[in-house]
Amino acid sequence: MAYQVPASDIVSIIDAPPTPAASLAPGRRFVVLVHYESHPPITQLARPYLALAGLRIDPVLGGRQRTRRMTGLSVLALPGGRPRRIELPDGRSVGVPIWAPDGRRFAFTVDEPDGIAVWIADAQAATAAEVPGLRVRDVLGGDPASVGSTVRWARDGATLLVLGSAPPPEPLGAEPIEPHTAETSGKRTQMATFTDLLRTDADADRFASLATTVPLRVDPEAGTAVRLGEPDLYYSISESPDGAHLLVCRLQRPFSFRVPFPYFARRVEVCTSDGELQRVIADLPVSDEVPRHGVPTGPRMVSWEESTPASLVWTEALDGGDPLAKVDHRDEIFRLQAPFDDAPRSCALLEQRCLGWYDMAAAGQLLVTEHDRDRRWITTRLLDLAAPGDSRVIFDHSADEAYLDPGAPLTTVHPDGTRTVLQDGNQVYLRGQGASPAGDRPFLDRLDLSDLTTHRLWRSPPGAFEQVLGFSGDDRGSVLLWHESRTEPPNLVVARLDGGERTRLTSFPDPHPQLTGMDKRLLSYDRGDGVQLTGWLHLPPGYEPGRDGPLPLVIWAYPLDYGDAATAGQVRGTAERFTRLTASDPIWFVLRGYAVLQGATMPVIGDPETMNDSYVEQITAAAGAHIRAVAELGIADPERVAVGGHSYGAFMTANLLAHTDLFAAGIARSGAYNRSLTPFGFQTERRNFWEATEIYDRVSPFRYADKIAAPLLLIHGERDANSGTFPIQSERLFQAIQGTGGTARLVILPYENHGYLARESVLDVLAEQISWLERWLATAPIPAEPPVAEADDDWE
Repeated sequence: MAYQVPASDIVSIIDAPPTPAASLAPGRRFVVLVHYESHPPITQLARPYLALAGLRIDPVLGGRQRTRRMTGLSVLALPGGRPRRIELPDGRSVGVPIWAPDGRRFAFTVDEPDGIAVWIADAQAATAAEVPGLRVRDVLGGDPASVGSTVRWARDGATLLVLGSAPPPEPLGAEPIEPHTAETSGKRTQMATFTDLLRTDADADRFASLATTVPLRVDPEAGTAVRLGEPDLYYSISESPDGAHLLVCRLQRPFSFRVPFPYFARRVEVCTSDGELQRVIADLPVSDEVPRHGVPTGPRMVSWEESTPASLVWTEALDGGDPLAKVDHRDEIFRLQAPFDDAPRSCALLEQRCLGWYDMAAAGQLLVTEHDRDRRWITTRLLDLAAPGDSRVIFDHSADEAYLDPGAPLTTVHPDGTRTVLQDGNQVYLRGQGASPAGDRPFLDRLDLSDLTTHRLWRSPPGAFEQVLGFSGDDRGSVLLWHESRTEPPNLVVARLDGGERTRLTSFPDPHPQLTGMDKRLLSYDRGDGVQLTGWLHLPPGYEPGRDGPLPLVIWAYPLDYGDAATAGQVRGTAERFTRLTASDPIWFVLRGYAVLQGATMPVIGDPETMNDSYVEQITAAAGAHIRAVAELGIADPERVAVGGHSYGAFMTANLLAHTDLFAAGIARSGAYNRSLTPFGFQTERRNFWEATEIYDRVSPFRYADKIAAPLLLIHGERDANSGTFPIQSERLFQAIQGTGGTARLVILPYENHGYLARESVLDVLAEQISWLERWLATAPIPAEPPVAEADDDWE
């Protein structure tokens, strides 16, 4: 069956250029705009790739599979420059900018027929040139949107550290035709159900061949490259702040057939600046027995201290990586300074799991964040590695808390190439989303670390939505903002913090002016048990309930877990943002006369160990409350309500159709419906199938397929690599509905992953969704031909 295409008004919106991404340079004097193609042709996704070790590798390119094409780069100077396009070869896909410490030059990659090239650009001149003869591989070094481990500037700001393409290996030949076998004995591998894993020794050889790189120090000006090691499976390479040492991480064989490559055996080393081994920091085995929701044992997050010439810092689990272990301290932070001859020194014992840290400007100081799994709590403390007893708590709040979220610190890259928190003496700057009962209003605060007092420098104004990218230059009185409103698409602005002059830098147009008059409002109401629910209601332009009567309603949701009702009821989002329709949005239905309740909250609240015991009851109560609230406004016809969702939202959708009669139809995309196929947990469920068999069974809509009476549209990417949402989940639910006399339609999208990208695919999905609801929710359903792969008693 051919791809379907919706009406021209929808096609024109899908084809409209997206707003580019912005990258602010060190020193904040330039911004690079990264232009990209929202929806490549299906032929791009159809390019051959090899699924190996949890990756999808393009063997011709020598890099990860490209599913989106970045089409170009533009540069603008602050505070008032206009965008200037950098001239590049036609039809090439580029990478994101990798800024040099001077804030003027940046590197980026360009995909060529013979591999991945590296270019150097001058932001002042808006020109760029290829580094001659250089090809790199990003198989292990990072995805094409963030190749910082494959290509990075050395601390001197003049040379690059890259993972270069290794010499072509001997041809491996065709994969042998032989049985695939696996054996287990005694291991307890209770990890996620990963996809695209190695299956055979031939797979392992192909992966090793494609992932092998050569570490190089490249001088772009001179066109020279110095080898820093033999070809190997390099994961990352980084330089100490003084430039005298290298931190090298590489994978080691034998590989695992149970887990993806980040869990393979790996070795972390310190070398001299020219690649000579100085010390092995960690020699870690395969991490295929990590406890559920736990961490691997041994050193993790090994990195350079950015404010010390040559000093390493890392953390290690003290509880075996098991969050259920009863211990006084879960993690320990270690430090090892040059010349790396002594034993690592313990610097801090952490009661909870370390999530990471920011380097402060002062030597040896870190801003460390811990997570208390049992309390769902976040604690951030200022730690001095030389005097850990003097550590101070800076932030302490619920992980679910939105209104009191303090924000995250701004960071900066210094001229010597080090990256730290941006500080003026004891003062740091915090950027946050600013959730409030009236909606999000992003902010910029100045925090004094000496007494923890906070001064608000800026807050998004009423009637608009603005987000700070950073300061403009060295001026602490001006900031670079993304500005948007209900009627204005996002554009870059330089604004004075005192409310003075504003300079608009870009003029990206409205891609769908026909939606300018759309009514968008925040609704809030009680679930029926004291829990507050919210949703963002979108109504067709010009609609008036008293004049036009009730509309068919689409409820689109994604359930989230919370530890308490107070945080579950907090408002997240805002009505003041510009509504930019994307392919995954449900707001398209507004164009066809529907009311759409987007982001309808479906909170599942309770003890983290057992909250899913009442999953069905909680989402049922929320769904009923959403329908009642919109119907009581005279906006929704309660007999014509559809529910939809993607991934975990699809799981919710199928459950609501199985356990309630609230909906006239449903749309479920890329979901999981049989939880026995995700036996070691799903979402935040902490128990395995054998510990909570009854619950896994009860929340599996596949088990209740015979109760699904409302028509259900199932959509799935043929090559969904998301853990747990294999295409077989949709196929088996469809077959179950088909076999029990229900009504369903199954759409499998060729070459698509968990989210859908190709132009042909997204247009087909939109056409399918609109046709499905017109068929089942419209007052006069449109007749349809019996489609391929459809189960419906009416057609038998």
